Amino acid sequence: MTVTATPCIKDGRLLVNGKVVSNGVPPNIVVSPVAGGSAFLGANSSIPSCRHTFNLGILEEMKFLSLFKFKLWWMIPRVGKSGSEIPIETQFLLLEAREESALCDENSSEPTNENTFYILLLPVLDGPFRTSLLGTPSNELHFCVESGDAFLQTTQTSEAIFINSGNNPFELIKSSIKILERHKGTFTHIEHKKIPGHLDWFGWCTWDAFYKDVTPRGIKEGIQSLLEGGCPPKFLIIDDGWQETANEFHKDSEPLIEGTFVGESDFATRLVDIKENSKFRGTGSCVDLHELITFVKEKYGIKFIYMWHALVGYWGGVLPSSEKMKKYNPKIVYPRQSPGNVGNLRDIVIDSLEKYGLGLIDPEKVCDFYNDLHSYLASCGADGVKVDVQNVLETVGAGYRGRVLLTRKYQYALEQSIVRNFKDNSIICCMSHNTDSIYSSKKSAVARASEDFMPREPTFQTLHVAAVAFNSLFLGEIVVPDWDMFHSKHETAEFHAAARALGGCAVYVSDKPGIHDFKILQKLVLPDGSILRARRAGRPTRDCLFTDPVMDGKSLLKIWNLNKFSGVIGIFNCQGAGHWPLKQPYAESTPSIFGHVSPLQVEYLGEVAGDNWNGECAVYVFHSGSLLRLPMRGAIDVSLASVQCEIFTIAPVRVFNQSLHFAPLGLLDMYNSGGAIEALSCTMEPSGCKVKIIARGCGRFGAYTNTQPRYCTVDLKEEEFVYNADDGLLTVKLGGECNFREIEIVY
Repeated sequence: MTVTATPCIKDGRLLVNGKVVSNGVPPNIVVSPVAGGSAFLGANSSIPSCRHTFNLGILEEMKFLSLFKFKLWWMIPRVGKSGSEIPIETQFLLLEAREESALCDENSSEPTNENTFYILLLPVLDGPFRTSLLGTPSNELHFCVESGDAFLQTTQTSEAIFINSGNNPFELIKSSIKILERHKGTFTHIEHKKIPGHLDWFGWCTWDAFYKDVTPRGIKEGIQSLLEGGCPPKFLIIDDGWQETANEFHKDSEPLIEGTFVGESDFATRLVDIKENSKFRGTGSCVDLHELITFVKEKYGIKFIYMWHALVGYWGGVLPSSEKMKKYNPKIVYPRQSPGNVGNLRDIVIDSLEKYGLGLIDPEKVCDFYNDLHSYLASCGADGVKVDVQNVLETVGAGYRGRVLLTRKYQYALEQSIVRNFKDNSIICCMSHNTDSIYSSKKSAVARASEDFMPREPTFQTLHVAAVAFNSLFLGEIVVPDWDMFHSKHETAEFHAAARALGGCAVYVSDKPGIHDFKILQKLVLPDGSILRARRAGRPTRDCLFTDPVMDGKSLLKIWNLNKFSGVIGIFNCQGAGHWPLKQPYAESTPSIFGHVSPLQVEYLGEVAGDNWNGECAVYVFHSGSLLRLPMRGAIDVSLASVQCEIFTIAPVRVFNQSLHFAPLGLLDMYNSGGAIEALSCTMEPSGCKVKIIARGCGRFGAYTNTQPRYCTVDLKEEEFVYNADDGLLTVKLGGECNFREIEIVY
């Protein structure tokens, strides 16, 4: 059943599918139907302004999930039940509409029922105006429309909030983004973008290894160190620290911040030249950037090298007095944050730029800047770029036709330069969580999904994993979410590694040379440097959408994904190890938290199950190595201590020849074991039934079967196997080269 009732306002009530969303809606709110039962909400005012706030009525007793910008650059989730709990700068709002008869045990494995549906409100871009949602102490839901330029004013907005509803929250989000893609034409859904090749390979980033002290020697040592441990990186990010910059404001007395910047004024450092700095020129270990890139590719087999830069050149922009920068006509501008940003968490970067100014490239010259920079990097052998500090443009829209159009002009220039200079849509966007950027993303296919991994902040680790999972509900429809680097040798290394294994994302670390945990890395990385990447963005299971897995003291975070022939669920205890910014702790976590995992929690599992599926699943538990057979609605009880996790491979059981029950599990010693399976078929021969599997990688390959086979072959050579009749686990050793293997199981 699909909910298609178009939203409307009747007697001062906002109604969706007959459900009252809010009461006391003022008469200046207007509804404009779009497609498939969706609509836009807009409003009129008698007074022109560059920033309006409109009332959508009182919202009470309805579970919600908000994704909001808690600081200028990044979003985090917030859950609640009333309008007063909805944060300022909300950019995504999902409501659960549940009839009284649909109330059920919250611990049930049922994710929903036919009397429950979901309502999605997406504040979008309306011409040069950007919209966000916010609640008030009186439970009113407001929306704010702003241009970021005092001289760009309006009295009305007709397409400020997109509203839609449906029974499946994941399908609702996807279809809504696709409707907006067609209607607005300013951005592109992820299904219509070219996906960069680096995502399927293990990588290493220099940032947390060296911060800005990165050198050619350190880069070589870092790659060599991983190679020697049997985990060869195939993509490399040379992060901040390679560019030629200058700082006119630095004081020696300024304190060290996170080992990365010497103080507030360091964020006002500006770009002097598009070429590399002296550390990468004429040293004993490096003639220039071209020589370094050529060396690491040829010696270490690196496939992709990305170079870091900020959207505006560097953190503080470009230096107007630099002879190399004058051709781009830069000038110093002083950022001004919106009341929404100031109302949440202030950030030292933008506070610094408000004080010292930003060297902004003339928007009419930014195409030239990006082309010059990227063509130079390409000539040195670089394959792409990581582009940081993107949201800064929302603060400097005054005099440039506002924040939305300025962002769109820079985004267009950036993406055109990527197409012109690099072969593989090779860009990672970063610090770009405002809707100005999100709804202007036409080509960029990868973006960071949360604030940085911070190895020195023990209370940030669980927040990082939870934030990425929830943000991916929204971002995952427009980009491949990037979970950021992590340290393989860290108190929370396995927690991060497991999350990335089922995130559908790139897997890369930022280990210091010689400081690694290869036992963890070898569960992520195959010996050839490839990874077993899941097919979609890893997102919370349906029963987790309106819970707080970080601070409510009782909820576990479950993340689901799909492989070609199976599903996967990771379950994480994020409680008791930190608390969300702007929110005080309100519940003590117990030593262990109990939950359950069910095959029903893997969305779209039927799409990969095949025609022979009998509705049951083989469930392999990674850490215990146990195998269970469950009906679709069956469940496994789980108990986890704080910062512990478990991964479950959910493999649909196929029935061949009426009596053979079979489910391939994959490489049992890899976190995402099912990602190793590329093809599956079964043929009937006079001598019996033969199951053929194409698998990738090496190690222990496992499958569930209710019958012991007569023999197994790998690449046409008979191999020994082990079969456990108690649980049906069949294992075969895949040795030799780490490539595609043909496994035949003969009955």
